Amino acid sequence: QAAFAHLALAFRCDMFTLQQRVQVEKRARDAAEENIQEELGLCRAALERLGPSCATVGCKEMLEQLQHNLAVLSAAVERATSAAEKLGAVHQEARMSRAAEVMVQHVENLKRHHMREHAELEEMKRLIQQNSRNRQLAETQGEVGSAARAH
Repeated sequence: QAAFAHLALAFRCDMFTLQQRVQVEKRARDAAEENIQEELGLCRAALERLGPSCATVGCKEMLEQLQHNLAVLSAAVERATSAAEKLGAVHQEARMSRAAEVMVQHVENLKRHHMREHAELEEMKRLIQQNSRNRQLAETQGEVGSAARAH
């Protein structure tokens, strides 16, 4: 029950700030991606400026290799960003799964408690009815006994 109460409070607090935190994280992600793209752009521009100064075949081949490596790096950055978002989503799913399990356990405990209470209530009703019948029977027998003695 304590875990459920903590979880419920955490959900309420999270919901209060969720939209703001999502916006902050989106801005941080966008800024990081923009910075990476800017750095990659600067590298591409530097390689472009180097192109005319390469006179030998070896230098031109090295320049082409660097451009290729830069393209591979750019694609890898996009895949890493996508993988990081997926990993974050899976981590969140794992946290939510555990939270849901705590909630389910709490509900199951409440159901068991309710069933026990209900069974006890039904037993008390039965005992009260039985006692009531016994009293009525005793009173009826008492009245019959006194009427018989009166005659």
